[in-house]
Amino acid sequence: MAGVNKVILLGNLGSDPEVRVLPSGSKVANFNIATSETYTNRDGQRVEQTEWHRIELWDGLANIAEQYLRKGNSVYVEGRIRTEEYVDKDGITRRGIRIRGTSMTLVGGGNRDNAASGDSSTQMAAPAPARPNPAPVTPPPPAFDAGGDSDDLPF
Repeated sequence: MAGVNKVILLGNLGSDPEVRVLPSGSKVANFNIATSETYTNRDGQRVEQTEWHRIELWDGLANIAEQYLRKGNSVYVEGRIRTEEYVDKDGITRRGIRIRGTSMTLVGGGNRDNAASGDSSTQMAAPAPARPNPAPVTPPPPAFDAGGDSDDLPF
């Protein structure tokens, strides 16, 4: 059976992206975003719960992240969950979860100096092919003149 591994996050950057160029020439950007949810607990108190997510963007999206993303920016990310195992400096095997982003949208006004355009949100993904302008639509001519003396009525 096939599965679906899809993550959708809307949050705020906790720091500027860390961008590295690998020996292969690929570029990777890593950053954290915070998502928050507010609810009322059993005692009637409002509680805010914040989750931090480690995001990883590659190549073209890494270039965009390096150029436009800054600490505090709101960003919408779609991607896939990646679980990785690593051995820390003390020799202990640890597991971590990363989101490998496949598309990204800058959200909100934020810092206009760093925005990709004057819009309040900017979609970041592979460039779309150019589309030709559609031809103007002209209404069809009337089938008959209802007010005239036409004998060509269909009934």
